[in-house]
Amino acid sequence: MSDDYQIHIPPSFFALYTDARQRLTEPLALVRQRYEVCEDLANHLVDHVMNRTFHVQGSEPDLLWRYHQGLRSPDSGVSPAEATWVVRRLAELLGWDCPALDEGE
Repeated sequence: MSDDYQIHIPPSFFALYTDARQRLTEPLALVRQRYEVCEDLANHLVDHVMNRTFHVQGSEPDLLWRYHQGLRSPDSGVSPAEATWVVRRLAELLGWDCPALDEGE
């Protein structure tokens, strides 16, 4: 059976779903689904962030931190680890430096 999945999942996303022995903790199909959700969310937020930067005072890191706090809420549809990944990906897409998002970073 061939695997026709064409989307490259970066190691940073796989890391969310691997254990210390580098084994997936969830089925590959679920990891792929979650990646697509998170990547789509990050890309969608680019336009939203660009529109808000003209209306909200604060630095780029402040704005990213606020998005992170919103995505970490239980009803956001993403896990806390995925929220961090989405905001880091958002910063990458925007070409911004990403602040430390979690305690201990």
